[in-house]
Amino acid sequence: MAKDDYYELLGVGKGASDDELKKAYRKKAVQYHPDKNPGNKEAEEMFKKVSHAYEVLKDPEKRAAYDRYGPAAFEGGGGPGGMPRGAGGMGGGFHDPFDIFREVFGQQGGGIFDEMFGGGGGRDSGRDGSDLRYDLEITLEEAARGAEKEISFRKHVSCERCDGTGAEPGSKRITCPTCRGAGQIRRSGGIITFTQPCPACGGVGTKVEKACTACRGDGRVVRTTKLNVRIPPGVDTGSRLRSTGNGEAGVAGGHPGDLYIVLSVKEHELFERQDDNLFCEIPIKFTLATLGGTIEVPTLFGKATLKIPAGTQSGTTFRLREKGMPSLRGGHQGDQLVRVQVEVPHSLTSEQRRLLEEFARVSGDANEPTSKSFFEKAKKFF
Repeated sequence: MAKDDYYELLGVGKGASDDELKKAYRKKAVQYHPDKNPGNKEAEEMFKKVSHAYEVLKDPEKRAAYDRYGPAAFEGGGGPGGMPRGAGGMGGGFHDPFDIFREVFGQQGGGIFDEMFGGGGGRDSGRDGSDLRYDLEITLEEAARGAEKEISFRKHVSCERCDGTGAEPGSKRITCPTCRGAGQIRRSGGIITFTQPCPACGGVGTKVEKACTACRGDGRVVRTTKLNVRIPPGVDTGSRLRSTGNGEAGVAGGHPGDLYIVLSVKEHELFERQDDNLFCEIPIKFTLATLGGTIEVPTLFGKATLKIPAGTQSGTTFRLREKGMPSLRGGHQGDQLVRVQVEVPHSLTSEQRRLLEEFARVSGDANEPTSKSFFEKAKKFF
């Protein structure tokens, strides 16, 4: 990071105000956050760089040192002109970098950052509950029309006996003597000082005088939970529904996590989906294909009438407007494409055969069943 210009990293000028710095950092942090760029090492590195740049520039003393000495002010050893190590660098004056994320995105966002990079716990506000995932399979009809589904799953919920405090009734929570309520402890590894969740209180910052006998001091117990889920029309395999606050309960007053319902749509015996359109294949009699007429075809929303023109060839595809899948974004519905396959009868009665032979004779097909146009095209191959 020493070679990067901190102002350029954040996209602001040297005269930027505190508010301008915060807005610029918020934009960059969202752009490069690991949650939005899973597996992208370059984005992760940029996230660390802009976080470090903001951590320096938001502090008036550090910013003044950077403006005077540049990135060298934060390198190990003595700074230029005898500037002591630790004056905003990686020495004794180093602040917890996870505080940057908490300041801009709030405590709950900080919890996500702590999980990604091993930062401290929730401090005075407890520890937030984990998000949960539930995989739900639905039919194509339910995906098209929407549905209400009841799901059942097990998760940590707030303990009823202690009301989630973790303390036996009549007891109370006290400040953790190990971290003195900070929820974190600092450790030194040479010139680098880093923080980690307090092992005594789990990063919460408080402990119970006497642990609840029902939850053993955790403040949570595992229970089976039932939940009604509304599935909107137009969902597809991979669609995610978010149920806020229905993840695992937090610890010591922490926020509950969220529940993510990940959908998968069963294969249908008749319809095949492609984006918002539906495809199906329907057999028709060769007499209908020859003479023309109308047939009823199934859709996900009932029956529809399809006109078959005379002389329709096998494999012809027809379009039924707005009989496909509704769009999740609304205001649009896909089409249903119907491909017809002309059926040739496997057996004929003597009367049917006589009539077909007569048809072939009057059509001139009796001794030349293959189309002349085919032979015209094939001449060049012989």
